[in-house]
Amino acid sequence: MGTGSKEGSLKLNSQRALSFLLGAALPTILLFALATDRVGEQLSSVSGGLWGYKYNGGTRPAATALQEDEEKFPGLAELLPRVATEDRTVILTSVNEAWARPGSLLDIYLESFKNGEDTAHLLDHLLVIALDPAGLRRCVSVHPHCYLLENVTAANLSSATRFMSKQYLELVWTKLSLQQRVLELGYNFLFTDADMIVLRNPLRRIPVYADMSVSTDDFSPARAHPLDNPINTGLYFMKATSRNVAMLRYWRAARVRFPRAHDQQVFEKIKRELVAKLGVTIEPLDTAYFGGFCEYHDDLSTTCTMHADCCVRVDNKVHDLTDMAADWKRYTAMTPEERKRVGGNLTWTVPVRCRESVKWRKPVHP
Repeated sequence: MGTGSKEGSLKLNSQRALSFLLGAALPTILLFALATDRVGEQLSSVSGGLWGYKYNGGTRPAATALQEDEEKFPGLAELLPRVATEDRTVILTSVNEAWARPGSLLDIYLESFKNGEDTAHLLDHLLVIALDPAGLRRCVSVHPHCYLLENVTAANLSSATRFMSKQYLELVWTKLSLQQRVLELGYNFLFTDADMIVLRNPLRRIPVYADMSVSTDDFSPARAHPLDNPINTGLYFMKATSRNVAMLRYWRAARVRFPRAHDQQVFEKIKRELVAKLGVTIEPLDTAYFGGFCEYHDDLSTTCTMHADCCVRVDNKVHDLTDMAADWKRYTAMTPEERKRVGGNLTWTVPVRCRESVKWRKPVHP
């Protein structure tokens, strides 16, 4: 056999070997992609990925999509690795100037992490989203991880924005676009409103099987279906999966169907659509662990978070959360024997200001 024939034979055998290896590896690659279900629009499935992805009925090239997302949220992709836990989870909250000013809600929120059980280390993984430059300036003076959401600074969000005003609606809807970007970059997130105190590590009470775990205003395990519980989007956890990216897109797109509603109202209306059409699992969280002023439990031994929901005006929230934070400090200062001795006699101070600001619901006892 001549030299040319040998070279041709070697090339043919190499091609066959390469084809075999690719054929053997492809099922493994596909199984890995399906098992992890991790996202990043730039690394997504055949309908997107490196070739582009669908939006508003069309398709953008991936390079264009990546550039536009980076311009919309500049620096976010570089910031998240510095904040995330080892399993790529970040805690998110958002503030404007009124919530971030000294002695206001941001201070109470951050202090609660320092005084909680197994919570101080979570501050390293908390990213505070500032909705105006004044909020950012205050944030960077008290916390190492702050991010200015630049595309809402044109709106007047620097004051104690009136509930359901045009500015308020812009505030609550804009946070969803950033959350979607966090998921696309491959990070799970726990979002909480800043008008709450964190007492125990909330991640320990998040069910691992659900795509989304979300707090409620009025929880009852006796209801026929979990989604019969009224949803409160003041706290929710989402995994970085393609299903959850689709859910946030669907949620944001539904805004036009309910033009004067905020994000929580829209979510309540479409939650069953999300399950039916996207196949997501949504798990309401028990108020015994994720409590609020709408329905709060008297047992300090179970509470992970306490949310100043069902409360109007920032000053009312500050007053009553301060009282509850003081209750918590008294509780944690007790020895285990002292806690047993007082039993149910040590309960939360009733949130007087917030009780007067809205229609009050009686406390729920375990």
